[in-house]
Amino acid sequence: MLGAYYSAYVSRFLQENENMILGIMAKKHEFPLEDLQRNAWISQISILKRELSLIGGGYILFEYSIPRMGKRADVILLAQGTVFVLEFKMGSSSYTSSAINQVFDYALDLKNFHRESHHVRIVPILVATKGPADNIRENQHDDGVLSPLRANEFNLSTVLKRLLLHGPTEKIDPQKWEHSAYEPTPTIVEAAQALYEGHSVDEISRSDSSVINLSKTSNTIVNIIEESKADNKKSICFVTGVPGSGKTLAGLNIANQRLKQDENEFTVFLSGNGPLVKVLQEALARNEIQHRDENGNRMGKLKAKSKTKAFIQNVHHFRDSALQSTDPPLEKVVIFDEAQRAWTKNQTANFMQRRKGIADFSMSEPEFLITAMDRHEEWATIVCLVGGGQEINTGEAGLLEWFEAIRSKFPDWKVYISDKLTDREYTRGHKLAEYLAPNQMEIRSDLHLGVSVRSFRSERVSSFVKAVLDVDRTKAASLLKEIGKQYPIFLTRDIDIAKKWLKEKARGTERYGIIASSRAHRLRPYGIIVKSQIKPEIWFLNDKRDIRSSYYMEDVATEFDIQGLELDWVCVGWDGDLRFNGLSWDFRDFKGTKWYNVNDEMRVIYLINTYRVLLTRARQGFIIFIPEGDPEDNTRHPDFYDSTYRYLEQIGISSI
Repeated sequence: MLGAYYSAYVSRFLQENENMILGIMAKKHEFPLEDLQRNAWISQISILKRELSLIGGGYILFEYSIPRMGKRADVILLAQGTVFVLEFKMGSSSYTSSAINQVFDYALDLKNFHRESHHVRIVPILVATKGPADNIRENQHDDGVLSPLRANEFNLSTVLKRLLLHGPTEKIDPQKWEHSAYEPTPTIVEAAQALYEGHSVDEISRSDSSVINLSKTSNTIVNIIEESKADNKKSICFVTGVPGSGKTLAGLNIANQRLKQDENEFTVFLSGNGPLVKVLQEALARNEIQHRDENGNRMGKLKAKSKTKAFIQNVHHFRDSALQSTDPPLEKVVIFDEAQRAWTKNQTANFMQRRKGIADFSMSEPEFLITAMDRHEEWATIVCLVGGGQEINTGEAGLLEWFEAIRSKFPDWKVYISDKLTDREYTRGHKLAEYLAPNQMEIRSDLHLGVSVRSFRSERVSSFVKAVLDVDRTKAASLLKEIGKQYPIFLTRDIDIAKKWLKEKARGTERYGIIASSRAHRLRPYGIIVKSQIKPEIWFLNDKRDIRSSYYMEDVATEFDIQGLELDWVCVGWDGDLRFNGLSWDFRDFKGTKWYNVNDEMRVIYLINTYRVLLTRARQGFIIFIPEGDPEDNTRHPDFYDSTYRYLEQIGISSI
């Protein structure tokens, strides 16, 4: 969907026949041309011919693609160093908030991801053709994007003239701008929607040389699958990556590429992350319903949901299906997201006895999942997506159980790993390679995604967070200086200031919200109530009108809700469960009316990983709220918070 349907210098556009322009656009349209769309184009062409004849030069592009959003901006006008983004609402007499957000989102997308738009002024204009004339109020943000302006079909030229009169004088090269690199970084929800609609990972992911190309990792996995198929063997590959590096996106891409039902080669993306599965299934279903409604082919919610479940499933449903039958699964390729969170033998056995009534179950979740795929007489491939340092819950196995199962039960399975799998955050100090025979394992470096692309403003956020949690002050301070200008990080001791900061930073439909540790029980006096369960699909997907959405900042997401997902702007509530003592971290758990020491090694790991997850959820920046405490309350004494606050401040995080 790259490029524009029609582009030309304004002088040429004014001279060309309307039907010829319409024909060019219709030829490039990806879908059958409905009368509504055809009539809208005819009206837009007519309005712009009249209005642009009054302003002189420029370069115009119709239906310019915004790949990350899977949409097209109605019109882009390049004139005198300014990029105008015009969104038309034909026949509308009002400037709705949703339409204003739509054109604002297009402008922000160009600013953030379109290389030739990084350093130019961008002006979004909503054109409600029957709307009232509106006073021109220019509000330019620091990055050169103006807040959306309003115009109707008769005063558009007046609005443009006013802006050009006071705008930059340097010119934009139209050819260079039109053919500029577009390097989007979609949210995982946007990525899933785009892939599900048939777009390639190349269209929706960055391609600059500083980022390990997701396509390269995807191609390596595809090659492993094809080798397994050709050699009639079973294989398992471990894809590692830093938080936000695109592991889930790579997995979704493979699942989407290999949906080959006609070749009896089913593929499914599986995750034990319940909130992620719910959010993605809901988002895909909503998208499907919307597109069908637009094309006059309605579909009910239940049917749309059932269709998405063939693409994305909860791993526990896959497990339960394998328990009910000894037949091999339908799928030849399964992709397990967050494989490090699969259950240990004890956790699995306890669940099976408690919930399934199976008293003698003696396999870990990794062993059982491999057993299910081993039922295939011919080939099969398991792709394990592994996040470093992200085990956050009791009974999560890490990689040790996977390798122990392969060593003891599946010596004929070929294992592919990245050269980073020896890092401690993946191995917990175990030498996993020693579990396997040398000829059973093969290293492929492209199975590691080493750069975070979640925080598109800076790739070093995950490294900064790691340095903070490792108490590497020098490295943390150095990284903060490097990322601070592009990716703001602040401290506050006032929750109202934090909320105000989020609202001021977010533009258009950029999403913000408050997150905190599930153990942050003493943030309750500040309105951060972690015991109150959210509905992830509502919190992450619903708009500003819904009090249950993240925007309202009344409901709080914990590490269990937000792992694998992200927001644009985040407030991280920091409680006394993780405290800095001046030299290192102290670990606490709140039970009843008191804080208790946490000494168990695994629970310590979970607590550190909780804050690793929380501090890497923001795409554009975050603020940390650490309360001042209350000397009259022995559960919120200032000593529980002050040292942590001073440590972060000494690293260089500014306070507001």
